[in-house]
This record gives sequence, C-alpha cells and structure tokens, in this order.
Amino acid sequence: MDEPVERPIALVGLMGAGKSAVARALGERLGTAVADLDAMAVAETGLDIAELFEREGEASFRRLEGVLFERALASGAGVIACGGGLVVEPGAPGALRARCRVVWLEVEPTTAARRVARDGASRPLLAGVEPAARLAELLAARRSAYEEAAHVRVSTEERTPGEVAGEVLRVLREGA
Repeated sequence: MDEPVERPIALVGLMGAGKSAVARALGERLGTAVADLDAMAVAETGLDIAELFEREGEASFRRLEGVLFERALASGAGVIACGGGLVVEPGAPGALRARCRVVWLEVEPTTAARRVARDGASRPLLAGVEPAARLAELLAARRSAYEEAAHVRVSTEERTPGEVAGEVLRVLREGA
C-alpha cells in the first residue's frame, strides 16, 4: 500500500479519461474509500445517467453532482471520481482545488471516443452526434475549468488504470 496524500484526490477530465477505473486503482493502492459521483447518482436515483439527463436535464444533474461531491467529502472518501462536467458549475474549480488534490486525467478526444464506444447509449452528451467531434468540443469548452481546478495533469494515453494511478501518486508526491 502506498502512503496516503494529505487531502482527498479528486479526478477530473473528459468522459473516457478513465476516472472511475483510475479511482478504483488509487483506492486499492492507498487503502482508502473511493467515491464515484456518477455511480452515486445512479444509486441515489435508481436511474442511469442517460435517464437522469432525459428526465431532469443537465443543470439538475450537475446540481446533484455537487451534492454528491459534498457527501463524498463528508464520508471521508480518499479518492473521488468526478463527473466530466462537474468543473463547469460556477465556483466548482476553486472549490475542488481548495478541498482536494485535483488531478486532470488528460485524454485525446479520439481516444476517449474509442473508450466510450462500448457504452455510448449511456452517455447522453454523445447521443446522436459523432463522439470524437463532440468530445473535442467539450474539451475546448471545459479546458480552462480543468486548468483552473487541477493541481497536476496526468495523461491516460496508452496507459492502464494501474499505470495512471502510479503516475498520479508520483506527481502528487513531487508536488508538481
């Protein structure tokens, strides 16, 4: 088991960056609880993400993410896999940065599109559009928020979740 970091680790980035898988790998290495905000939303509502978007809309979903983020912090989670759009909420980048060690898991839109192809139906922001192009748009729109929130960046390109987790711990230890 690796030594823990001083504050929870929050993973941000595009869908398909590997936030959920890397969070699990980090949780195992650190021996700490993991909170996956998307999974928490599904458990809380009994609806999958696509159904939540359809019934409640994106703005309502983002508010729910904020509530779940607070719950994850209160529960003592050591690693939090944030939804890809959590950073777009007003004040979210600063709040994330102040309360967590924020890691932006970077991924190229084409790689992310390939990774999410298996579950595209559950990705409401990709419904009816060309995934790589839409992910490039989302990245362009969110880039400044990811930059504002992140203490460090780690590429997930051509790496397993375990390799990414190791790199996350390395760069956090170095204080980069």
